[in-house]
Amino acid sequence: MIVRSAEFATSAVRPSQYPPPGRPEIAFAGRSNVGKSSLMNMLLGRKNLVKTSSTPGRTQTINFFLINDQFSFVDLPGYGYAKVPKAVRKSWGPMVERYLKTREGLSAVVVILDVRRLPNQGDHDLLAWLGHYKIPAIVALTKADKLKKNKQEKQRSAIARELSTDPSLLTLFSATTGLGKRELWAAIEALL
Repeated sequence: MIVRSAEFATSAVRPSQYPPPGRPEIAFAGRSNVGKSSLMNMLLGRKNLVKTSSTPGRTQTINFFLINDQFSFVDLPGYGYAKVPKAVRKSWGPMVERYLKTREGLSAVVVILDVRRLPNQGDHDLLAWLGHYKIPAIVALTKADKLKKNKQEKQRSAIARELSTDPSLLTLFSATTGLGKRELWAAIEALL
């Protein structure tokens, strides 16, 4: 994919604030601090379009980015971070669920997992939920550059076993080196 333009469109907490429907959307979801913003910036070839933070739980709204005036990337709040105020955490679930269940044009969700950790209950719940609603999921394993190559493959196999899936369906990804960028774009383009 050649990204000619990528721009922030809007932030939303309710459907009335979403951009008008009509373009396909690819949403990005994962637990807090998994590298979601860095992954999106790498895919788009931009340094700071999607705001990154070393503090987990910073994304508290649904953020829409218009790509090539043809489709959107949608950055969903990360889940599972305990230090965000409880009231804010409680509002994220319904906000994200409403988006995923009702959004016209949602083509797929890129589910982002840290390759160094086995999936937790939140990861399992998200994937099961997407499966139940027949929303295609693309699984990306971020921070692969933090492991040696043989350890990357061992972790990918362990995560695949945990998810009861084929390791080849899990894309190793590094926002630092660009590993997996081509493969992830291919999976996204196939669902747009």
